[in-house]
Amino acid sequence: MRGESDLRNSVQRSVVKVVRGRAASDGAGVKLTRVIGQPALPDLDPFLMLDEFRSDDASDYMAGFPDHPHRGFETVTYMLAGRMRHGDHKGNVGLLRPGSVQWMTAGRGIVHSEMPEQENGLMWGFQLWVNLPAKDKMIEPRYQEFAPEAIPEATIDGVGVRVIAGRFGDVEGPVRAVATEPLYLDIALSPNAAVDVPVTSGHAAFAYVFKGAVEIAGRRVQRGELAVIGDGTAVSIRAGAEAGRLILLAGRPLREPIAKYGPFVMNTPQQIREAIADFSEGRF
Repeated sequence: MRGESDLRNSVQRSVVKVVRGRAASDGAGVKLTRVIGQPALPDLDPFLMLDEFRSDDASDYMAGFPDHPHRGFETVTYMLAGRMRHGDHKGNVGLLRPGSVQWMTAGRGIVHSEMPEQENGLMWGFQLWVNLPAKDKMIEPRYQEFAPEAIPEATIDGVGVRVIAGRFGDVEGPVRAVATEPLYLDIALSPNAAVDVPVTSGHAAFAYVFKGAVEIAGRRVQRGELAVIGDGTAVSIRAGAEAGRLILLAGRPLREPIAKYGPFVMNTPQQIREAIADFSEGRF
């Protein structure tokens, strides 16, 4: 997907650290794995949290995520298996099914729910929290929701790439006008396949392996592990004798103060107090 001159001029990124997710629960008791937002990796500016939810035991997910508020950041839900129904206090509804994506900009405030629309079978996917810059924290909420068929794919030499946000070669993802200029790729590699992925210099980047194992910048990363990737303009990914699949994300760091309290992410403690008051008094 890149010309030889691009490859010659690229600055390869390295793996800074590898962390493994920790068991956690959220919502009404949904069992999940928290990868970003845990002691080993509290955040990776602009990324605030990454959860993987994966279970074929309905008791692990049926309680779902009933009505809850958000302010000051974006939530990104990417479904691999199962069905999740979204609704909010303004009457917006949507169904997330396998392969679909919802990029929700909470902005000044939204109260929403995410509830499983199945009683058995595998429920699998990711939720990512992405910070908003101070100037955008109080914008009107909005959604970008895409069905599986709206996510473009590129295939080359045993590598398949679903482009959710940003660009891979000539393929551009559907997510638009996001403040942190994100790259979000779902990359599947056949055994012994390899790919060199351009990543904007200066942007924070990580890769989370959710099937098999791969080498990222020469370091082996296994299922359930996240590699924090250093600076540069490209990252090399290679599969060994087994296939592998991962999500690769990058985004522009905001380098702003962060004040967090549950579902609110602002810049100062005073703004957090205002968010709590606004929610309690019905001003969302």
